Parts: sequence; C-alpha cells; structure tokens
Amino acid sequence: MTNRWKTYLLRGALAACVLSGTLFAQDWRPLFTAKSMDGWQHTPADRVTYKLIDGMLVSQMNAKGMMRYSKEAFGDCTIKLVYQMSNNRGNAGVFIRIPTVDSTEKDAINKGIEVQIDETDDDWHSTGVLYSMTRAKARPFKAQGAWNTMEITLDGLRTTVVVNGTMVTDYDGKADVPLKRASYEPDRGPRAEKGYLGLQNHDSRATITFKEISVRPLEKKSGS
Repeated sequence: MTNRWKTYLLRGALAACVLSGTLFAQDWRPLFTAKSMDGWQHTPADRVTYKLIDGMLVSQMNAKGMMRYSKEAFGDCTIKLVYQMSNNRGNAGVFIRIPTVDSTEKDAINKGIEVQIDETDDDWHSTGVLYSMTRAKARPFKAQGAWNTMEITLDGLRTTVVVNGTMVTDYDGKADVPLKRASYEPDRGPRAEKGYLGLQNHDSRATITFKEISVRPLEKKSGS
C-alpha cells in the first residue's frame, strides 16, 4: 500500500470518528413514543394525571398528582422537554432527583426538586426555577399555544435549566437557599446526585401537552 493510500485511509478513519462522536453527542433518547408510555406510572395509582393523545402526553383536568418514570434514575445527563400550555393559568412542574422509585408526590416535593413550568408568579416561582429555592435569571417563557423547550442538566449536585435557549437557573446544589416560607413550598435540605423523574399536574384551569421528553448523557470534558 502506498503512503498516499495510507494517508487517505487515515483521513477517512478520522473523519468517521469525528462524525460518529458528533452524532453520539446529539443523540436524544425519548422517554415515550407516539404509541407507548412504557415506564410511566401514576401517583396515586388510581388517578390518571396524563394520557397519551395523538402521540403526545396531555395533562388531565382535575387529576392532581404526579406521573413518575420508574425505569431508571437520572444523573449526569440533560433532560429535554418540549411542551405547551393551553393558557397562562396552568400549574405544573417537572420533578428531578426523586430519591426512590416508589416515592409519592409529597416525597418528590420535599426530597427531590421541582423545576417549575408555569409562569404565573414572581421570580422565585416562575418557569425554569427550582421552585422557591432559586431566583429566575431570565423569563423567556412563550405564552399560551406556543411550544417551549426546557433543558434540565444534572451535573453531580449542580442543576442548570435553559428555557428556549436562555439560562434561567444555575445552582451548584450547595449554596444556601431562602428559608421555607409557606407550607406548600418544599422542605430544605440536601438532594441526591441522581434520582427519578416525574411530571406534576396541579391543573384545573389549563392543560399542558408534552410532545417530547428525552434524555442524553452529559458530555464530560477531558480530565473532568
């Protein structure tokens, strides 16, 4: 084999590695499909909080509770949610770092973390914050009928939340947070590095629709 052909083959191999790495980095794994909600469980079990309708997860009116993804605990990853609200009065959130697979909604609230979805309150209780524990750096929520994209990244104890391309939350998991001021706010205290995922539904005035919930591993920089 000539040196020229060796060079061509080497360049081709390097290009394939780069392409493969790029594709891997962009590969999102869906947590539901148009025909399957496999792995999702309602809490309480007799209350259907979300249904699969036209290939999307849709919250059910007056079905207060949580739907939990029980197949795995998540850590060192990014969770992407693409959703819309039927109006601006909705009340819902995404639970992360839920400690055990059989946790109740109360456990999720007080031992996990709620990333708020709705945009009806102040900067401590708005889209993309860790509910009542972090203050919004921005408020890029899109109004009723528009699709919003939320990316929640878990990096050890650190949690970042990007909404529609704008950073809303960057919390290291260690810094002090405001004291609990109301009974409905979560208990303060340390949270786990990894845990289960849940969708909260407190809506009686609006529906929330998810057309995508997916996850990909966190890309660690060399040497980290």
